[in-house]
Amino acid sequence: MNDLLQKFTSDALPGHPNLTPKDAATLILLDRSGPSPKVLMGRRHERHVFLPGKFVFPGGGVDRNDRRMAAGAPLDPRAEARLMRQMRRPSTAKARALALAAVRETFEETGLLIGAKRAEALAAPAGQWSAFAAARVHPDLSSMHFIARAITPPRRARRYDTRFFTADASAIAERVEGKVGPEAELVELIWVPLADIKQQVELLAITELVLRDLQAQIEAGFSHDLPASFYRVVHGRRVRELL
Repeated sequence: MNDLLQKFTSDALPGHPNLTPKDAATLILLDRSGPSPKVLMGRRHERHVFLPGKFVFPGGGVDRNDRRMAAGAPLDPRAEARLMRQMRRPSTAKARALALAAVRETFEETGLLIGAKRAEALAAPAGQWSAFAAARVHPDLSSMHFIARAITPPRRARRYDTRFFTADASAIAERVEGKVGPEAELVELIWVPLADIKQQVELLAITELVLRDLQAQIEAGFSHDLPASFYRVVHGRRVRELL
């Protein structure tokens, strides 16, 4: 793990301004229906400035409408409490918005609506959340696990304070076609076995670290009582703390 931490700390841009990290969220969809757990990854378009051609989990920045979106079920209180640890101006509203951002970004990039289908209409703000209202899919945060948090090291062209969540593939309520393809942000989606993922795709250092955390949580029973990792740079050293 120390080698991975060092790798993720390297490649600073000399003289680059130290940007304030933007709040972001990522969702790792996990399929445990077979003998070996699989995770969903997408390959970014080669023309993207940020991480071109890399395999990533769907995710992105928190939107103001994420605070306005209704959820069909709240976060587990233990996950909510961990999200608020070492958070500037901690609040349950921000913790909830982070989880909802992961759900929304997953839809935007994959067309997958995560939640529960219900008969009643759903109140939703304008924009991407309107697709959930149209499909009557209510985001269900209760089954989402908070796995890790990572702040992009200083002096990068872009910096994010990212929270990594996991949801079971059974939470996919509906799929909208046309979100993935040659001209989209993600050009393909693949389900990759967690056990030998490094043999199939090239992973970013932080992606590998988070997947190790996910594997450890699964082996330990995958309970909301398990701590989440927090990766960041302190005095020039990449460190891992537990939340």
